[in-house]
Amino acid sequence: MSLSGKRVRVLITIPAELYSRISRAGDEEKLRSFAECVFNPFNRNLNEDELSELIVDVDGCITSWGSPRFTEKVLNNANRLKIIGHAAGSVKPYVTEQVFKRGIIVVNAASTIAKPVAEFTIAMILNCLRGIPKYVEAMRMRNWVHREQRGFTTYDLNGKTIGIIGFGAVAKELVKLLKPFEVSIMVYDPYAEPSQVASYGARKVGLNELLKCSDVVTLHAALTPETHHMIGEKELRLMKPAAYLINTSRGALIDENALVKALREKWIAGAALDVFEQEPLESNSPLYDLENVFLTPHVAGGSDERMRQLFGTVVEDFKRFFSGEKPINEVPYEKLKILA
Repeated sequence: MSLSGKRVRVLITIPAELYSRISRAGDEEKLRSFAECVFNPFNRNLNEDELSELIVDVDGCITSWGSPRFTEKVLNNANRLKIIGHAAGSVKPYVTEQVFKRGIIVVNAASTIAKPVAEFTIAMILNCLRGIPKYVEAMRMRNWVHREQRGFTTYDLNGKTIGIIGFGAVAKELVKLLKPFEVSIMVYDPYAEPSQVASYGARKVGLNELLKCSDVVTLHAALTPETHHMIGEKELRLMKPAAYLINTSRGALIDENALVKALREKWIAGAALDVFEQEPLESNSPLYDLENVFLTPHVAGGSDERMRQLFGTVVEDFKRFFSGEKPINEVPYEKLKILA
C-alpha cells in the first residue's frame, strides 16, 4: 500500500521494552499488512545521528516517549517522510516548526490517553471529598475508630461546583463523566468558544470567578509560557477554604512553593497531585509531609490496559493515511502551541 505505488516503509523508533508495553500483537500485524517495518535496533532510544541515518527512504515514522527530536539534520535526510505518529500524548518535545513547513502530517495518541486521565481525575476528586485514602491507611493500621477520630470534613460530589481549567480532550471526557453527579461546571479556557463549552453543559467564565466559586478546581491546560505558574499565591487565596485543587495535567501549572504554603496554612482544604514541577518529585519535597495532599507518581495517563492501545491508535491513522483517507488524530500546526 502506498500513495505513490511503492511499498510503504515505516520506521518505529520505540525501544523494545517500551514497545512491548504500548502495543498488542494485532497492531504490528495490521501495520505489516500495508508497510515494511524498520525497527529501532537498540534497546534504548535513538540519538539524533542514529535517527538521521534510519530516516532515509522512510515514508512514516512512529515515535513515543524519549524519541529524538526531528531537527533540521534529521529532516534533511527524511527524503520520503510523509507522516509522523507519536504513540503518546504531547508531540511538542519531538516535532519542530520545520516538520509542519515541509508538509509532514503529525498524529498522536492523545485521544486514547484522554479517557483514563479523566477517569483518574474523577477518582482524585472523590478521594479528596471523601478522604478515602485516609480511611484505607487507617484500616491498614487496624484503626477502625478513625472515622470518629478524623480531623477533616467529608463532602458529597453531587451538587458541587467543579471548575475546569483548560478545555481540551481530557476536560471534555471529564465533563461527560461528571454528568451523573449533577454538578455545576465552570470552564476557564481563553481559546474555547463559549458555544462549544455550553454544548457540553458547562459555562465559560473568567479565571477569578472560577476560583472563587468552585468546590473543586481541576487543571487540564497545556504548559505554555502563559500558563506557567498560572496557579500561584494570588490564585490560591481566591479559592474557598473548603475547596480542593486537582492536577493531572502539567506540574509547572502550579507554583509548588505557594501551594505548600496554602496547604500548611489551610487556605484550601487540600489537593491531589499526579504531576510535579520536577519529576521524579524530590525526596526532600515538603509535599510528602503534608496531611492534606494526596500524591501519585504521574500515573493518570493510563492503566496498563489502556497503555497497550497507544501504538494501535497510531497504526490505525497510518492505515487511513496511506489509503488516501484523513487521519483521525492529526495535530494541526495552528493548535500546537495550546496543546498539552
